[in-house]
Amino acid sequence: MKKNKKVILFGDSSFAEIAYEYFTYDSEYEVCAFTVSKAYIKKEKLFDLPIVPFEEVENIYPPSEYEMHIALVYNALNRNRAKFYYEAKNKGYRLANYISSKSFVWRNVTMGDNVFIFEDNTIQPFVKMGSNIVLWSGNHIGHHSVLGNHLFISSHVVISGHCTVGDYCFFGVNSTVGNNINIGKDCLIGAGCLIVKDTGDGKLFKGTPSKPDEISVYEKFGISE
Repeated sequence: MKKNKKVILFGDSSFAEIAYEYFTYDSEYEVCAFTVSKAYIKKEKLFDLPIVPFEEVENIYPPSEYEMHIALVYNALNRNRAKFYYEAKNKGYRLANYISSKSFVWRNVTMGDNVFIFEDNTIQPFVKMGSNIVLWSGNHIGHHSVLGNHLFISSHVVISGHCTVGDYCFFGVNSTVGNNINIGKDCLIGAGCLIVKDTGDGKLFKGTPSKPDEISVYEKFGISE
């Protein structure tokens, strides 16, 4: 793929490494450097590219020539990613999106900036997405749904049609939201949860973890260890 844009990645964690792979091998962006806050710099390079202080990044890689992507996950319910999202914009950077070539995004889906969409996501017609969203692998976003800003949607999440999701929410693996549901801002939907009613703001939902039966498989099937 022809590289006609340049991007700086904020972060040096596992997600930043993954972002480097996807931007490098499945986008029009050339990754030129990484940046983190000066106090957190522990090494000089990553993938043989420089790691520079965020406090000075605009002097080394000017916003007129480079874009940025904030490659952070969901710490403090996405507040950390939001903090640097706004700080990068205040420095004058445009924030790049990554959309996997192996995802399905219908033609009239709209989205803001600093969106990262992994492979095998299905985003149906008339969906409206805000900014600073991570959609990990294998999710379904149903038609006419509206997603707010600063979200982290992990893997194999289903958000059905005509739903709304407020800002700063997190969705755990295999969680499901039924049709016509409003998820308030600042909600954490745990792994495996099923949401069938509007939530309000700031709600924490926990799934029910599976527990082992009192009878072991050895007893049930008459086999030896």
